[in-house]
Amino acid sequence: MHSFHRDFISLLLVAPAVLRAGAADFDPLQYVDQLIGSRDGGNVFPGATLPYGLAKAVADTNSGSNQGGFTLDGTPILGFSALHDSGTGGEPSLGNFPLFPYAACPGDDLNLCVYPKRTRIAYGSFNSTTVVARPGFFSVTLNTGIKAEMTTSQRTALFRFTFPTATNGAHPLLLQDLSDLHNSRQDNASVSIDPTTGRIKGQALFVSSFAQGAYKSYFCTDFSGSTILDTGIFVDSRASTDVKDLAISRSINGYPLPGGAFIRFESPKTPVTARVGLSFISSDQACANAEAEIPSFDFEAVQSAATDAWRKKLSPIVVSTGGGVDQNQIKNLYSGIYRTLVNPQNYTGENPNWDTGEVYFDSFYCLWDSFRSQIPFLTILDPSTVEQMIRSLIDTYRHEGWLPDCHMSLSKGYTQGGSNADVILVDGYLKGLTGGIDWDVGYQAVVKDAEVEPFDWCCHGRGGIDSWKALGYIPVQDFDYKGFGTLTRSLSRTLEYSYNDFTIAQMAKAMNKTIDAEKYLDSSDNWRNLYKANQTSNLYSGTNTGFVGFFQPKYINGTWGLQNPLKCSNIDNTGSVCSLQNTGAETFESSIWEYGFYVPHDQASLIELYGGPSNFVKRLDYLHDQNITYIGNEPAFLTVFQYHYAGRPGLSAKRSHFYIPRFFDTTPEGLPGNDDSGAMGSFVAFSMIGLFPNPGQDVYLITPPFFESVNITSPKTGKTAIVRAINFDPTYAAIYIQSATLNGEPYTKNWIDHSFFTEGKELVLTLGKNESSWGTAVKDLPPSVSEYVGFNGTGAARRTPPRSLRYPVDFGRTGLGFGQ
Repeated sequence: MHSFHRDFISLLLVAPAVLRAGAADFDPLQYVDQLIGSRDGGNVFPGATLPYGLAKAVADTNSGSNQGGFTLDGTPILGFSALHDSGTGGEPSLGNFPLFPYAACPGDDLNLCVYPKRTRIAYGSFNSTTVVARPGFFSVTLNTGIKAEMTTSQRTALFRFTFPTATNGAHPLLLQDLSDLHNSRQDNASVSIDPTTGRIKGQALFVSSFAQGAYKSYFCTDFSGSTILDTGIFVDSRASTDVKDLAISRSINGYPLPGGAFIRFESPKTPVTARVGLSFISSDQACANAEAEIPSFDFEAVQSAATDAWRKKLSPIVVSTGGGVDQNQIKNLYSGIYRTLVNPQNYTGENPNWDTGEVYFDSFYCLWDSFRSQIPFLTILDPSTVEQMIRSLIDTYRHEGWLPDCHMSLSKGYTQGGSNADVILVDGYLKGLTGGIDWDVGYQAVVKDAEVEPFDWCCHGRGGIDSWKALGYIPVQDFDYKGFGTLTRSLSRTLEYSYNDFTIAQMAKAMNKTIDAEKYLDSSDNWRNLYKANQTSNLYSGTNTGFVGFFQPKYINGTWGLQNPLKCSNIDNTGSVCSLQNTGAETFESSIWEYGFYVPHDQASLIELYGGPSNFVKRLDYLHDQNITYIGNEPAFLTVFQYHYAGRPGLSAKRSHFYIPRFFDTTPEGLPGNDDSGAMGSFVAFSMIGLFPNPGQDVYLITPPFFESVNITSPKTGKTAIVRAINFDPTYAAIYIQSATLNGEPYTKNWIDHSFFTEGKELVLTLGKNESSWGTAVKDLPPSVSEYVGFNGTGAARRTPPRSLRYPVDFGRTGLGFGQ
C-alpha cells in the first residue's frame, strides 16, 4: 500500500476531530468560491478534489469552454466524471468515463433511454441556483429532479445520486461510458460489468491535450445504496442485459463510437452511491485504490476529510477581516489561493512509464505559466509539496533525459519558450528548499538545458543552441540541423534563454562552481543583442507612440528583421498569430512592447537603455495606459510591479489596485483569461498580500496589502511573518508607503527576501494618500546585475562598469547585499 493511502485513511479516521478541535476561530474555507472563473473562459475546475488530488469530480457541460469540466454558461450537462485539469487553454483535457443518471427509462424500456453523449444532453439541463461548490464537495440538481453530489479522496471519487420518487414503479439507471471531454478515445477500449455486484471496470486510450502523446486510463466503479435490478452494456443507441463485456473501436467517422456499461436499481427511494476508483496502471489498481481509500462508502466522512485537508492547507495565511474591508476582497484572496493548490496533481504510484519509488507529479500545464507566480506562491504556503514537485521534475529528467516544460496526462507537452523548469529549480534552491532533493542532479539537469540541444525540442530543452553560443541570440529562420522544432519565437526565446542562463549562474555561484557561474552570467547578457536602438513604434492608427528603441528579430547574418512592436498585443486587431503555429511570430503570446520589459535580472541596464528611470516609467505607463498589455496572460504579471526598479514603488501599488478588482473579481466571469492551473489565482494572492516575487531570485517587491494585516505561518519553521498596515484605508485611497519598519527597525528597501517568511519577521507599513520618498533611493532598489545609473534626474546613458558575478550575495550595487 502506498504511503498516501495510509495517510488518507488516517486522516479519514482521526483528522476531522483533531483539526476541528485545534482550529482557530478564523476559517478560510468560508471565503473560497470555486465558481470564480467558471464562465467566460476562466476554464477553472470548480468541483470536488483534494489539494493536488488525482481524483477531480464534477459535472461536465457541453460548452466550448469546458476545459475544466463544468461551466455556468447555460450549457447542459454531459455527465459526471472524475479526471480533470484546471484553468487550461487548448483542447479540453481529461473528463474520462462520465456517469449519467436517469430516474427511469421511458416505459421502463432500456432501449428508450438515451445513451450517446451528443443526444443525452437533452436530459442534462439544470438551474444554476442548484449548484453548490465548496472545498471537497460539488452538487447540482438536474431539471429531471436528480440530485448529484460528489466528493473525493486522492484517487477515488464518490458520487451520490438521489432520484425523484414519483416514477410509477420504474427503475433508476446509471450509465458509464468510455468517452472523454475532447472525444479523443482511440481503438480497443473495453468495459465489463459484474452482474452480481454491479462492479464496472474499464479502460481506454486517449490523446493528451497539449502534447505529442497519448495515455491509458482505467476505472473501477462500485455501487451502494439500492438493490440491483439488472446490468449490461450499450453500444451507440442500443443496450442489452445479455452482454456483460464490450471491446469497442474508435469507429470510422472520426468521432468515438458511444459505448459503455449500465446498471439499473430496484427502487429510487434511497440514494445510490457510486465509488469510482481511478488509475493509470490498471483497472485492478483502480479497484485497489478505491477499496483502500474509501472502504465504507461513507459520503459524509470522505467529504469531511477532504474539507479538513483543504482547511489545513489554507490555514497558514490569515488576514484581518476588520477595518471596513470589503468581504469580497477576502473572498478574492482565498479563492485565488485555493486555485493554486488544484494543479499540478500528485500521481505518485500511478506512473506506468517508470516506478522508482520517487514521488511523481503530473499536470504541469505549463511551467511557462506557473513559474512566474504559482509555484513561488506555493514555496511560501506549502514548501514541502514544492520540494516534492522539484524531486518529481528531477526524476523526470533522470528517465526522459530532460526537465519538462509542460507535462500532462503522462505525456510530454509543448515547450512555449525557454527552459522554465530551470527557473523553478533555482527559485527553490535559493529559498532553501531541501526535502530530499538531489541538487547535484538538479544542477546537472539545468546545465543540460543550456548546453545540449534535443533532437525534438518541441517538448523539452532549447532549440538553436549552436546559434545561441556562436551568435548570442536565436536568429529568425535559424539553420539548425541538430534539433527540430517550430522555427518561430526567436525573439522571446532569446530573452527567456537569457534569463534561464542567469538563474543557472546563481545556482552555480551558490554551489561554488565559479567558472560556470561566470559563463552563464555572461550569456545572460545576450538579450542585448536583439535591442535595436533606433526602432520606432506606431499605433495601428498610424500615430507614433513617441518611444524609440525596441527589441527586434535578427537573421543569421546579423541583419535586422522586422516585427511590428505591437503585433500580438492586446490592441492588435489584425488577427496576428503568436503561438506555436509554423506561421507564428517571433514572440510567444505577447508583443515586443511587453517583452521589452522582460529582463528580470538586469533592470538597471534596461532602464539605462530606455533613457533613465523617468523615461522607463513613461514607457511602462504607456504599456498599461494604452491597453497594450493583457493582464489575463502571464507576461503581464511582473510589469505591474516593475516600477520598483525605477524607484517608484508607489506606482506598482497603484497598478495592482487598478487590475484588482477591475479584472479579477468574485463573479463566475471574474477572471480576465483562463486560470492557467492557478497562475491567475497566485497573481491575485501575491498582489493582495503585498509581496510580489521576481521568480528565480530571492526577491519580493513590497506593496501595501489589501488588508489591515496579513499573517503567514511557515509550515517549515512554524514562525509567523506579519505584514501590518498603519492608516489602513478600506477605500484604498491611501496605498502609498510613507515609511516602514522591519522587526521594529526602520526599513527603506522596497523589496524583501525569503527569510521574511521562514524567520517570521514583522513588516509594518505606514500608509498615506500620496507618493513618498520611501523605497526610492538607489540603495533601496531591488537587485540588478548591473549598477543603477542615471537616477536623480541625470538621465545618464553610459555603460555600467564591467560586471563580475555578484549573485546571490551582491547584486552589483555598492555595499548592498542580499538580506541587508
